[in-house]
Amino acid sequence: MGREITITALKYNPSDKNSKPTFAEYKLEETPGMTLYIALTKIKSTIDHDLSSDFVCRAGICGACGMIINGKPRLACKTLTSEFEDGKIKLLPLPTFKLIKDLSVDSGTWMKNMSLRVNSWIVANEETDISKVEKPIEPEVAQEVFELDRCIECGLCVASCSTAIMREDFVGAVGLNRVARFQIDPHDTRTDEDFYELIGDDDGIFGCMSLLACEDHCPKELSLQSKIAYMRRKMVKA
Repeated sequence: MGREITITALKYNPSDKNSKPTFAEYKLEETPGMTLYIALTKIKSTIDHDLSSDFVCRAGICGACGMIINGKPRLACKTLTSEFEDGKIKLLPLPTFKLIKDLSVDSGTWMKNMSLRVNSWIVANEETDISKVEKPIEPEVAQEVFELDRCIECGLCVASCSTAIMREDFVGAVGLNRVARFQIDPHDTRTDEDFYELIGDDDGIFGCMSLLACEDHCPKELSLQSKIAYMRRKMVKA
């Protein structure tokens, strides 16, 4: 038999006027290789059908299961219950995003607005002919673009960012990462001055306080701070 673990989760439905924030405690037997995804699925299927949390891929790709786990923003599907020696795990929803219910937040609307804010798409001066082969780029540049495209927009960097908590319109490391991705891509014809119009303020590149929390909590281990520093140098010159 595995050890008994205790999971404490916030229970609150802001759309229900009679609902008040409270904590629910669940005890269950730990199984080998158990992740918080597995534990929460077991809780919802056998103990509390009403507990709300988000999961899609269970493989650290979709970013849907982000939550505060013992005080730190993490992905539930990549967090083993065995990591916690005392067997006590406390769960809270990610801050800065609109709370839907319990551990579920609306990160999708935030990411959509961020994407629109930073014009997160290729901008070219010529029409693309899809019948022709795409213009080639140097392998090292392609690799750099691919590295930035590994971001899964889970929102952990936003939830751990002091500026994002203080500034509602701050684009966060995820937004600045998106801008860096298109600034590097030679298919995009925008100038540094064009990008300055998008992020050249305190809600953009100059709002970052370089506290490194975004990079510390990124589940894909992206070098967010180096790209933010790169974009800050570009924007200062612009």
